[in-house]
Amino acid sequence: MSSNRIPEKVQSIHLIAVCGTAMGALACMLKDMGYSITGSDAKVYPPMSDFLREKQVRVFDGFEGNNLSYGPDLVVVGNAVSKDNPEVVRMQQAGLCFCSMPQAVNHFAAAGKKQLLVAGTHGKTTTASLLAWVLHQAGLDPSFMIGGIVKNFGSNYRVGAGPYIVIEGDEYDTAFFDKGPKFLHYRPHRGILTSVEFDHADIFRDLDHVRQAFAGYVGTMSGDSILVAYDQDANVAGLIQDAPCPVTGYGPDSGSLWHPENVRVDAPWMRFDACCGQGVFGAFRSPMIGTHNLHNALGVIAVAESLGLGPEVINQGLESFQGIRRRQEIRGVRNGITVMDDFAHHPTAVRETLRAVRNFYSGRRIVAVFEPRTNTSMRNIFQDVYPAVFDDADLICIRQPPLLSKIPESLRFSSEKLVADLRRRAKEAFYFPDTDAVIDFLLRTVRSGDLVLVMSNGGFDNIHERLLARL
Repeated sequence: MSSNRIPEKVQSIHLIAVCGTAMGALACMLKDMGYSITGSDAKVYPPMSDFLREKQVRVFDGFEGNNLSYGPDLVVVGNAVSKDNPEVVRMQQAGLCFCSMPQAVNHFAAAGKKQLLVAGTHGKTTTASLLAWVLHQAGLDPSFMIGGIVKNFGSNYRVGAGPYIVIEGDEYDTAFFDKGPKFLHYRPHRGILTSVEFDHADIFRDLDHVRQAFAGYVGTMSGDSILVAYDQDANVAGLIQDAPCPVTGYGPDSGSLWHPENVRVDAPWMRFDACCGQGVFGAFRSPMIGTHNLHNALGVIAVAESLGLGPEVINQGLESFQGIRRRQEIRGVRNGITVMDDFAHHPTAVRETLRAVRNFYSGRRIVAVFEPRTNTSMRNIFQDVYPAVFDDADLICIRQPPLLSKIPESLRFSSEKLVADLRRRAKEAFYFPDTDAVIDFLLRTVRSGDLVLVMSNGGFDNIHERLLARL
């Protein structure tokens, strides 16, 4: 029988479900580190397929037991892979050693490095990316593995020679043989906890279940580490009371040790003073917009200061940060109409994104286009919450969830009801059965000066490029 362990000597590694964002990054990291890598997936398509091809990673299209016939030293099993997957069956029959993605990251990429782990329901991708860039600009040559493409690097991973590795800690389950959160596999030197809310309804029962997972994250901290936490979140505040390490709080006002003052928008910059206790640590400016990004920056500043970096060096990283793809990313401008892409799908993320855009693009009409497609947003859990989060939009387009048949009928989210509820709030809102209908409506409706904000955690049928082409 195969065993869940990493052998002492490893040369060849096969990754099952290699085209996921994290698994693809891991494959490339391992390739850069000199290992012989193969992978397989049921859906091999760009951009990840092109990314892997450029790294000369051989990828098998489809799951077949014969893909393991060469006998790799180690098999890394993605979290979406079931125990009856043909390659898992062959792996077990052949007695091959296997592990999960976070086990592999911890063993190979993070070996000998101080781990800087960023976790939270919201903001972890942006915060981890900004931290990695600040360390890079400071000359610390960090490694990182993040769940989004960091524009400054053109990648979601990096193998650096410096002492630190930045890891985006995911609360999602690890593998079919390990249903615990991925972040439990790491041992942080510094940790950031941005927020705790209910999400991932396919694996978490309720908010208490989510809190239990993040309590495990707090519990991974050692006595000589530091946890930087957004302590004005009630759920976070409850979790950090019994933390086994020192906790540094950050938040919107002087109730937290780290807090901002003199916040002002001076396009294209957001400017603020970062205060620690009663004193001003430094003056900063950032191209990221919105209160949520201000808080993300504060968390990074607090960690960077704890690592010995001064305000001038940190500010060099903040002001030169180009952001992450799919986070308030401007995809193009046609005839005075700006099309922006954002990953927002949870009600809190939708509200904060719209609020940021409203403040930064004051005087412009905001057209919000929303596709609910996550396992949580396709359920009616937040049905009565969503209407209030669109208050900063002027015109609202709600698409029918594309994969609704996967959800039991009694639990399904209703886009039609959301539109009706929005109209009861005197909002101009419309329902659409598919993406083509959304595009046709926008072409008839948008005008010069409008900002079209598209929010979805998926590709949304390439609505951004299709709309720009027809505009």
